[in-house]
Amino acid sequence: MSAKLVNELGNIFIDDEVLASIAGISAMECYGLVGMSKKSTGNGLVELLKRENLGKGVKVRSEDDKIIIDLFIVVQFGIRISTVAQNIIDKVKYNIETITGLAVETVNIHIQGVRVQK
Repeated sequence: MSAKLVNELGNIFIDDEVLASIAGISAMECYGLVGMSKKSTGNGLVELLKRENLGKGVKVRSEDDKIIIDLFIVVQFGIRISTVAQNIIDKVKYNIETITGLAVETVNIHIQGVRVQK
C-alpha cells in the first residue's frame, strides 16, 4: 500500500517502504536505542538489523489520510524505557509529518529486547 497526499496540483503517492525507512532512520537518532529488530521473533532470539535493513523493523499501515507506525526495537540497559520510547515516538512523528506532509495517527513501540552496551 501507499499513502496518498492530495493537493491542488494532483496526487502524491508515498510507498510504505519509504515511510518505513524514514521512521527507522529517525528512530536510530534517538539516545538509548541499540537498534531495530525484525518484526517476528517467534523463537525468542532477537536479531539486530543493519542500517540498510531498518525498514524490516518497521510496519507501516495507511488508513484513510492517517498513518500508523509500529517500531520493533532493542533498547540499552540502564535507560528508562518509557523515556526512550517517548523520544522515539516524538522524533518519528515529527520527521514523517515534516518530510512527507502526511498526518501520523499513532506510533507504537514494541520492545523486543534489552542489551548491555560496552
